Amino acid sequence: MALIKAFKGIRPAINLVEKIAARPYDVLNSTEARVEAKGNPQSFLHITKPEIDLPQGIDQYSDAVYQKAKENYEQFKVDNWLVKEADDSLYIYRIKMDGHVQTGLVALSSIHDYWEDKVKKHEYTRPNKEADRIKNMQTIMAQPGPVFLAYKAQETIDGLIAEYANTNAPLYDFTAEDGVQHVFWNVTDVALINRITALFDWEIEATYIADGHHRAASASKVGKQLMETNPNHTGKEAYNWFLSVLFPDNQLSIWDYNRVVKDLNGLSENDFLEKVKENFTIERVGEAFKPTQAYDFGMYINKQWYKLTAKEGKYNLTHPVKCLDTYILHELLFEPILEIADQRKSMRIDFVGGIRGMKELERRVDNGEMIAAFSIYPVSMAQLFAVADSGEVMPPKSTWFEPKLRSGLVVHEIG
Repeated sequence: MALIKAFKGIRPAINLVEKIAARPYDVLNSTEARVEAKGNPQSFLHITKPEIDLPQGIDQYSDAVYQKAKENYEQFKVDNWLVKEADDSLYIYRIKMDGHVQTGLVALSSIHDYWEDKVKKHEYTRPNKEADRIKNMQTIMAQPGPVFLAYKAQETIDGLIAEYANTNAPLYDFTAEDGVQHVFWNVTDVALINRITALFDWEIEATYIADGHHRAASASKVGKQLMETNPNHTGKEAYNWFLSVLFPDNQLSIWDYNRVVKDLNGLSENDFLEKVKENFTIERVGEAFKPTQAYDFGMYINKQWYKLTAKEGKYNLTHPVKCLDTYILHELLFEPILEIADQRKSMRIDFVGGIRGMKELERRVDNGEMIAAFSIYPVSMAQLFAVADSGEVMPPKSTWFEPKLRSGLVVHEIG
């Protein structure tokens, strides 16, 4: 069952939360982070993307960058921009975007659950990204960003969380520059904390990583290292836990995660289209095609949109991974025609989150950066659970969750 616990979080002073809260480190590159944090010394990006405070062009994986993260983090605490909670707390986090509302619980999750596969995964991690997060956590001795976990909705748990949020004043309530509202409560009632954590232990068989595979893996590896080097290890240390936000699956929204490719593998456009017809029916359409059902795909090439439909018999409906549209597009087009064998490693393909819209796909092709774009029907939560429960992994970049969590609302120290 899922082990979670309350903790004394490090969080923004109430009057500074709008300045401190920032987009996650992994949705911004260094240049974008410099622009976003410009003129705001209190942005949490100074901790999660500390290269923005060093000369442009610096290697973001250099020791100087990690030391700058530590320096900035400690200074935020000295200046009382970040303050430590007086009591063990759970936190409730509600996000509202364009009429969509999701309410989750911020808590610590067990690294032992991670190792025992009670925290289920659906994608591989990349060693270089893991190494980056490991060094960041080891240097600042804290987990600055939460792992986004899902669980199968449980009426009693979800009711308790909603009731508290609906009957208590929030700690923070602000709308970010992108129009997304973030509302945050701290729960210090010991009886309620005990009831919620017990219900997770009794009723929730497993949690599922929605976003944050690298953060979860890194936190678990850092915890294991600290455990193995601590001769007085008791199991109660903070490093036995990682920062998480847990949402019920029926409140989550997975968006499409689309692809753009740089070349046609030496084929002419006509030859490429003929090869595509072997596995797909092709129909010219007059406007951007955003699929509304599985096994349909949009393709944009030479200022023309096409609707592609995978032919029956070309895919496996009974396998948890092979039925996914991201898998089908790879197996029927990217690998056999474009010879892109590994989307994770290939430099000839890039990924575009659905939040950026069809216009971004057109822009990337029309400006000559890419030769073709592909729009994909999104994965469902049921499919994510099925893949994770089977022990399989999805193709890279199969899920894009919106709205995004803000970093900096609470930090977990592991030292």
